[in-house]
Amino acid sequence: MLRAAGRSRRWIAVRPRPLQYPGAVVARWVRLVFAAVLAVSMSACAASPGPPPEVVIAASGEPDSVLLANLYGAALRYYGTPVRVQEFDDPLAALDSGEALIAPGLTGELLDRLSPDTAGRSDEAVYKALLGVLPEGVTAGDYATAAEDKPAVAVTEDTVDAWGGHTLTQLVSKCEQLRFGRVAGAQTPSAVGACRASKPREFPDSAAMFAALRSNQINAAWSSSADPAVPVGVVLLDDRKPALIRGENALPLYRRNELDPQQMVALNEVAGVLDTAALKGMRAQLADGADPRALADAWLAENPIGN
Repeated sequence: MLRAAGRSRRWIAVRPRPLQYPGAVVARWVRLVFAAVLAVSMSACAASPGPPPEVVIAASGEPDSVLLANLYGAALRYYGTPVRVQEFDDPLAALDSGEALIAPGLTGELLDRLSPDTAGRSDEAVYKALLGVLPEGVTAGDYATAAEDKPAVAVTEDTVDAWGGHTLTQLVSKCEQLRFGRVAGAQTPSAVGACRASKPREFPDSAAMFAALRSNQINAAWSSSADPAVPVGVVLLDDRKPALIRGENALPLYRRNELDPQQMVALNEVAGVLDTAALKGMRAQLADGADPRALADAWLAENPIGN
């Protein structure tokens, strides 16, 4: 710095003194800088997405229900969602209460529970009717058009030959001659189209029922379209259009506005690849003691989604 000296205004150089700050001021600045750095660091951490929350899928204690829950669980895990399949006495009630976010089931069974007097037999009609009676806050994903487990009537190959066909239409035309059988405790339709047959004879298990069918003690046995216990030489009659037995297609119910778009896509993609043959094969392995989650993972590996 230059400073004037005397009348002649000679300029002399003066060295500036360094700025002096009190210790309290320095400490305050240090605290402010530290706080700013900490705030930036915490903001960065908050911006980093953590793992998505675990999704609970409800199943009943029935092996078929647990398998279906694991199939949808495998699809969700494929896209990175942690999943826990949990058994409930009433999966639909668990969904309604919020204990579970997803509860798979079959369209016809769900409709019978929520609105038992609702008409409709075709797959699409049952699905649309179900959408109209779901509890508030619950909605449904796509139903699997190729995956069903609906009641089916089994007859012997000799009966098919005698009737001249393997559809329910032939069965209805022989209504007065029918002697039905079913496994004790099974829920079966009271009628097939216009045919109201007599009360079925009950058997302790599938093996006893099919043995009675082959020995002609009965000539029609109630089974289901994905039943792995149907033996060789026994035929499930086709239910063609118009349907004579109510549809039972696999689908997921879930809580509205609680799944993200990718999770909903994952559930719907199952509908595009799951079929009755796969269900039947996995049910056979379940009966032999296979783990349902392992079965679902193996099925997904063979039937990739997201393509």
